Amino acid sequence: MTKIKSPVKGGKDKQPAMRTPRIVSPQEWQAARDQLLVKEKALTRARDALAAERRRMPWLAVDKAYMFEGPAGRVGLLDLFAGRRQLIVYRAFFEPGVHGWPDHACVGCSLVADQVGHLAHLNARDTTLAYVSRAPQADIGRLKARMGWQEIPWYTITDSFDADFGVGEWHGHNAFIRDGERVFRTYFIDGRGDEAMGTVWSYLDMTALGRQETWEDSPEGYPRSRPYKWWNWHDSYVPGAAPDPKWVEVSDADEAAFRKRDG
Repeated sequence: MTKIKSPVKGGKDKQPAMRTPRIVSPQEWQAARDQLLVKEKALTRARDALAAERRRMPWLAVDKAYMFEGPAGRVGLLDLFAGRRQLIVYRAFFEPGVHGWPDHACVGCSLVADQVGHLAHLNARDTTLAYVSRAPQADIGRLKARMGWQEIPWYTITDSFDADFGVGEWHGHNAFIRDGERVFRTYFIDGRGDEAMGTVWSYLDMTALGRQETWEDSPEGYPRSRPYKWWNWHDSYVPGAAPDPKWVEVSDADEAAFRKRDG
């Protein structure tokens, strides 16, 4: 181990020297990285296997008519899908009694909101993300404008939705799917699981349909398309449109190069 002086804090108070890893040659560094990469790939495969198990979770019918307040008035849980097949609902704490009210939402929930990627990519996989809180819509609208969260659909809880779905006292993501007018709960992530949420992949991997790509281990009949091909610029998605032929050509070449590199 190598000792490195830590920066001085608070004037006379000094941090103890850091005991850092040893300094090595480029060849030794690459060997160490290659060794760790074996474990990282194993973790990726384990994460894929876990997502495959989620896609085989039993569904729980949602029979209660939950209601919310939205920017345009009163809406039901089915409306939160915005016409798509899947819905992920994050319970964010923004209401009287929460630290930061009325200027801010919960510090942790705000960090989660800051991580949310562009929702066009998630929507392109027939999936909607929505936030719910107990704050009135006027306060939610003000908060979204202040914090730059205008893209996130955000509704006001008006009944026992939070208590019924495990988010009455703590944050969490609930995943739902609909079959026509029927709604089912398919999965739930909370606690440290929320730390990883925010990318299109983390959201899709918690849903019943997954990423909907051909390589995935999914039950028979699930929607699937070739990986990469459905990707697009976030302002260029057209529902039902065929993949951009130029992008198909480029991504095919990249896939071939990756296969050749990785053997």
